[in-house]
Amino acid sequence: MRAVVYGEDAVAEPGDARVACDTDDADELVSACRAVLAQAGDADAVAISCFWHSLLAVDEHERPASPVLTWRALAGAPPALDPVAYHERTGCFLHPSFWPAKLSTVRGARYLSFPDYLLLRLTGELATSVSMASGTGLFDPNRLAWDEETLAACGVEAAQLPPVSDEQVAGVWPALGDGACSNVGSGCARRGRAAVMVGTSAAARVVYEAPAAEARPGLFLYRLDERRFCEGGALSDGGNLYAWLERTLRGPLDEPSADHGLTFLPFLGGERSLGWDPGRRGLVAGLSFETTPSDIAQAALEGVTYRLADVLGAIGGVEAVVATGGGLLSNPAWVQLLADVLGRPVEVSAVAEGSSRGAAAVALERLGLPVPPPPVAHVVEPQAGRHEHHLSAMRKHRELIESTEEAR
Repeated sequence: MRAVVYGEDAVAEPGDARVACDTDDADELVSACRAVLAQAGDADAVAISCFWHSLLAVDEHERPASPVLTWRALAGAPPALDPVAYHERTGCFLHPSFWPAKLSTVRGARYLSFPDYLLLRLTGELATSVSMASGTGLFDPNRLAWDEETLAACGVEAAQLPPVSDEQVAGVWPALGDGACSNVGSGCARRGRAAVMVGTSAAARVVYEAPAAEARPGLFLYRLDERRFCEGGALSDGGNLYAWLERTLRGPLDEPSADHGLTFLPFLGGERSLGWDPGRRGLVAGLSFETTPSDIAQAALEGVTYRLADVLGAIGGVEAVVATGGGLLSNPAWVQLLADVLGRPVEVSAVAEGSSRGAAAVALERLGLPVPPPPVAHVVEPQAGRHEHHLSAMRKHRELIESTEEAR
């Protein structure tokens, strides 16, 4: 949990408050949020960026009846819906990271996202934002309403869900999805500017204003607010994969071999974009006695980057790419790899907390205040000859994915 105070210029004031906690208990998480808010000090209003897709069942007294289930809670099976029509209506997939599968594992009088419960405890009122509702898998982002067919298939009534509103409640705005906030905070709020983020997971997204949008194959379609969509793809492996490499390989991750000859499929957490197959698992091909821990680590980072490149290709029309998220901003070599794989310059965001700045920027917009563009730290250019090398490696990567699909 982090709390940052921003001024009217959307610049963070010195110092912030943060606390780490390892719990899925909703009340413990609320206590941690209260603690960082108190430590950050007074402000005129509170804007919240929070993780998408979480589910919390509550009883008739609006007390927790389940742990907080995040996107990584993959138990449960989605109902029997037509996957293509479902994606067209909701912009989501019949994948256990979304609510239709999670609802089969919990029972409650009502169903909330964690930030909805946080708003209730902070203000005494219950609401969910358009943004947060769009990440549940129960919401139609074009109609801006709960999807009746999906609700019926899940055995849930609209009255069991929070009212959808972006209106401020007692000085607090209902939370926005952290991915959409990251785009806004890093200056990627129009269709041609894509944010590539590596945090715990990884994603490539665009945010844009449109009266309506069509969900496209392999890509999610969520909302930032009533005016703007958030489209892109997410990977289950990102910074968590790098942490796994350090923990598992136990060796110094130094310079890899010039040609390590490995192909690494980064599906340790199952697949989200573009295939959305929760049963897929990671794979390393090409191992030999000469393979080093650094070779495996490099192949893993390449695998993630190749998947992100495929997501950007599916989005299309991308004119500029901005690197953001702690996993990238703390690893210059990974940013260089991204530029080499894409064969284009990559802007490195100078905003340390893109999601929190994004929430603040949207709040300032709603208050009628102008928001200056965020700074860019520097631009990383692709290295000569490396893009061609990665084009060949990406072909092998895709061929291995296809062959494992056939084998399954």
